[in-house]
Amino acid sequence: MPLVVMCGFPCSGKSRRAQELKEYFLSKTDRKVYVVGDETVGVDKNSVYADSQKERNLRGALRAEVERKVNKEDVVILDSLNYIKGYRYELFCLIKHTQTPHCLVYCLTSAEVSSTWNKCGDVEKQYSQEILDALIMRFETPDSRNRWDSPLFTVQKEDTLPFEAISDAIFHRKAPPPNQSTQSQPLSSTNFLYELDKVTQDVLMAVLNAQKTSVPGEVLAVPGATEKIELTRSLNMAELRKLRRQFISYAKMHPTENIGQIANMFVQYLNKSMH
Repeated sequence: MPLVVMCGFPCSGKSRRAQELKEYFLSKTDRKVYVVGDETVGVDKNSVYADSQKERNLRGALRAEVERKVNKEDVVILDSLNYIKGYRYELFCLIKHTQTPHCLVYCLTSAEVSSTWNKCGDVEKQYSQEILDALIMRFETPDSRNRWDSPLFTVQKEDTLPFEAISDAIFHRKAPPPNQSTQSQPLSSTNFLYELDKVTQDVLMAVLNAQKTSVPGEVLAVPGATEKIELTRSLNMAELRKLRRQFISYAKMHPTENIGQIANMFVQYLNKSMH
């Protein structure tokens, strides 16, 4: 079953575009079309995206649902944020394993537009501003040079979907060939990258929030770490993001077998960087 992966900020029009695609495929082909997403599994978005473990569970549930439905005939549309490139890579490994094509539809909006659309939606379905801002900050923009982000279709709010091009990409393009790693262990290769991305982001957000009520000289506790942040000076968002990128680059070169130590390693790195 060809897979269409939706991608974009929260409230960027992904669900509307997914519905447009579903209606197009149903009217132009005799294929079944399945939409899998946050709404179909029934989640409280503010609760899930505020808790890293709940978010991991959601991604796992969506991936499992896609895997259950995937075959070489019909269409699955994954309507979720899909904002982590490591997760998009896992989906790519999945379609390689099943030998079916896929494409990525990126709904490109500004943070301001997403915030406005969020406030216009049903109150019970709105993101809190804090969660919305955090998800936008964590968003990893797709890049067509990466095979897991290609073919990539970028659409802005006033654009018409390129229906024919998307159809051609998923119905007439050869599926990526499976390799030994995807055949034997299709979804396990990015566990470390997932944890590295998520844990460092959680620590970063904890430091930012703690600084609002702390002063230099205090010791800060962060989630998942026994080590404490020795706050010798304030760190702004730009500096924290730079330190996080540097640490991630280092950690990728020197991966640890003990994923539970990532938070402590990042805290130690931050402490050294502040002195």
